[in-house]
Amino acid sequence: MHLHQIKKPFPFFLFPFTLLLTLLFALPWVSAKEPSQDAWQINGIIAALDDGHNGVKKLAFEKFNEYNLKNLKSVVHKLEDIAQKAAKILKDKTVDSGVRSSAAVALGNLGEAGKPYVKDIADILKNKTVDPSVRRGADYTLANLGEAAKPYVKDIADILKNKTVDPGVRSGAAVALGNLGEAGKPYVKDIADILKDKTVDPGVRSGAAVALANLGEAAKPYVKDIFDFLKDKTVDSNVRYRAAMALGNLREAAKPYVKDILDILKDKTVDSNVRSSVAGAFRNLREAAKPYVKDIADILKDKTVDSGVRSDAAVALGNLGEAAKPYVKDIADILKDKTVDDSVRRGAVVALGNLGEAAKLYAQDIADILKDKTVDPFVRHLALLVLTNLGEATKPYVQDIADILKDKTVHPFVRRGAAVALASLGEAAKPYVQDILDFLKDKTVDSGIHSNPAYALAILGEAAKPYVKDILDFLKDKTVDSDVRRDAAEALAKIEQLNLNNIAVILDSIYYAGQSEFEQWRFLSYFLSGGTDEVKILLTWLGFPDTKTIPAQLSHEQGDKTLKIFAQAWEPSRYFARLRSDLAKQIAVVAKKVSWRSQDILILETHYNNLKKAGYNEADSLQSVIVNLKGR
Repeated sequence: MHLHQIKKPFPFFLFPFTLLLTLLFALPWVSAKEPSQDAWQINGIIAALDDGHNGVKKLAFEKFNEYNLKNLKSVVHKLEDIAQKAAKILKDKTVDSGVRSSAAVALGNLGEAGKPYVKDIADILKNKTVDPSVRRGADYTLANLGEAAKPYVKDIADILKNKTVDPGVRSGAAVALGNLGEAGKPYVKDIADILKDKTVDPGVRSGAAVALANLGEAAKPYVKDIFDFLKDKTVDSNVRYRAAMALGNLREAAKPYVKDILDILKDKTVDSNVRSSVAGAFRNLREAAKPYVKDIADILKDKTVDSGVRSDAAVALGNLGEAAKPYVKDIADILKDKTVDDSVRRGAVVALGNLGEAAKLYAQDIADILKDKTVDPFVRHLALLVLTNLGEATKPYVQDIADILKDKTVHPFVRRGAAVALASLGEAAKPYVQDILDFLKDKTVDSGIHSNPAYALAILGEAAKPYVKDILDFLKDKTVDSDVRRDAAEALAKIEQLNLNNIAVILDSIYYAGQSEFEQWRFLSYFLSGGTDEVKILLTWLGFPDTKTIPAQLSHEQGDKTLKIFAQAWEPSRYFARLRSDLAKQIAVVAKKVSWRSQDILILETHYNNLKKAGYNEADSLQSVIVNLKGR
């Protein structure tokens, strides 16, 4: 689904605005929550799972976990293949724990295809000798497999109650119980006891709070305990926010505590993370919070109140939907007021973004903020995102957004927001694709800013197809920051499958990457090509394959196929010195591993001529093989 078709409100703002830069592109209508679901992409992931490097497998599982299973019905048989590979890796104690954990999470996301392996997953969870990160992955998997996990509910509960178990594993067990519905209800008291026990690790207690919230009616007697946990200042603030989220999920059951929750929002001595989580909780407490809408609005308008609290109050108002509409003008006035602290104005623009239709009346004001260079870059960036979420009301300002993207005097952070904003407009963005690409290629812009223009190209999807060659040319430039190049490469997955000619650009990047990066480029070679047989064979020999996976001998059929694919890759490799040099070496290696026949003279001579013409010594090896073959 293209981004411009998605119109959703902002998600919870669980952290203070000082973390806005990190969170900004997680907003649902500026990020593609799910990648496009083409079968070739799944094929690429499956191919990467057979790579010899654990890091490549881990990246494959992580990529698969981004997909929505509901949209993968056309590749159900492939899901069974992924499940089989994931289960095998999960059970293999010789495999890196990070890879096994990713495999466990993938099994949990596979639905029906993952169910035959429930016992294996439960065994991993119960095994104390297994690395905690793998057991946490098993927690997640059982929680997602629903009915199939019910026979193991007692085992999960036992892990939760066992104080000798890793806190992360216990927290995951709590969440798993909460997700198992009716099967988890007999353990509500045990979960509540853990929540109330101050000697228990805070992370485990926060998992218990989330579990109670997910158990609905059965958890009502323990709402006060969740609230007490939220109020407890001795508990880590990054954990308390989960209690706020849990209260929000309990909706009506939390109604008696809405005023107390509001008091936490108003209390400037409370950690800003906790207050932000409370602001987010109002999203689900809408009906129960209605009597306090005026109180929240008064906090926002009170200039004597701490700016962080006012900002959170603005976000809370935006989360209250219809009940907050009478205060839209107040929110807009805050946004326009240059005397107001920037953090409060950020909260105001977030609120307008959540209020949707009601914010359309203020499209011009939002656009004015966007164009004002004296305004805080964060505020302007957010204004961009809100403006592009206003549907038809956005159209008169498309040119203004494009002008901001092209204006080099504008703060780069605002310009990258303009790139993403334009991309989210679908058809209206087409005239500006080249401008987005130009911004991506601009080396004067800090590398940390470049990722989002690359992401903007991904959002455009097929509309960016005419620019695939430009993106590939950009990837050839090794002077560009490696992270920027990787982001641009990943954007290609949303645009089109790369053929053998184009995948050479990705393959060549393997040779320039550091130890921690070459696996990323190997994975992208599989993924962007769709894991074709040609690319799988190339990666068997090229790009630093795991030596254990390189064949010691080849059958005649395998050798013939390999050399023919090498021949196809020779011409595309001409622009890539390191790739071509490795290809030359592997041609000679493969030529020595096969018992050739007279009909193979043509392919052997083709390689000999290519190597000789390019000046590679490996031509001598081919000549030797040819001479021996002719002398038989």
